[in-house]
Amino acid sequence: MAHHHSHEHPQATRLLGRAFILIAAFMVVELLAGLWTNALVLIADAGHMFLDAAALGLAWWAARISQRESDHKLSYGYHRFGVLAAFVNGLTLMALVIWITIEAAGRVAQPEAMLPLPTLAVAVTGFVVNLIAYYWLHGNTVDSNVRSATLHVLGDLLGSAAAIIAALAVYFFDWWYADPVLALLIVVILSRGAYRVIKESAHILLEGVPEGVDLAEIKRVLTAQVAQVKEIHHVHAWALTETKPLLTLHARVNRTNDVHGVVADIKRVLSSEFGIDHSTIQVELGECPDSH
Repeated sequence: MAHHHSHEHPQATRLLGRAFILIAAFMVVELLAGLWTNALVLIADAGHMFLDAAALGLAWWAARISQRESDHKLSYGYHRFGVLAAFVNGLTLMALVIWITIEAAGRVAQPEAMLPLPTLAVAVTGFVVNLIAYYWLHGNTVDSNVRSATLHVLGDLLGSAAAIIAALAVYFFDWWYADPVLALLIVVILSRGAYRVIKESAHILLEGVPEGVDLAEIKRVLTAQVAQVKEIHHVHAWALTETKPLLTLHARVNRTNDVHGVVADIKRVLSSEFGIDHSTIQVELGECPDSH
């Protein structure tokens, strides 16, 4: 089987680069403002933005690397770099969640004062910056690499919104608990997204069966629709990325002079019925040589 890998998502790669520059630049501003105003939501969001800048940079680099063609070192190409970046970004996001939780719990027990108006000004600016970055990235929901980077930006967007609300609550009502309580709310939202990214990317890295691929159904359909096929076994399915499923199988067939036609029919069914365009078929006229 020959694999022909096209360049993936060049637009997404460019947007990741633009988002990286934007987030990294504002991160410094927010960190300095957070230290000056003693606002946990700003400090936490600045820490998040630091991780986000690193995550976006990693995602950007991985997206560029994944566009390389296959070579003698990586015969399937470099597509998995994006999945690996998504996994790492998911882990860093989960680490950030734990850190914010610890800090917020401490401030719930002992609230600290913050300067509301400077916090509000920086938070509003941060909200606009993150909204722009999120707008650039959120349309690509298929690529786990871009989706994990988008989750980081979403966390920043929520952090900025929480900082705005916290600053207003402190300014108008002197409610110091607004800062840690809203930080905990962000934790709940981010945890779900981080878990999903880690789970999906780990499944791909562990060569798990792609979502929506039913091996038993593949056996049944091929046996029913390809006349020469007597049995399908040793079926293995995995994915390079979410959009690139791969499959190998053994097909025991009736004795025929048209083995090429049988393979072509199997590949046609795999493509039309299951969306699998990359497959390797071992045709067997008798007992499977790998049965033992």
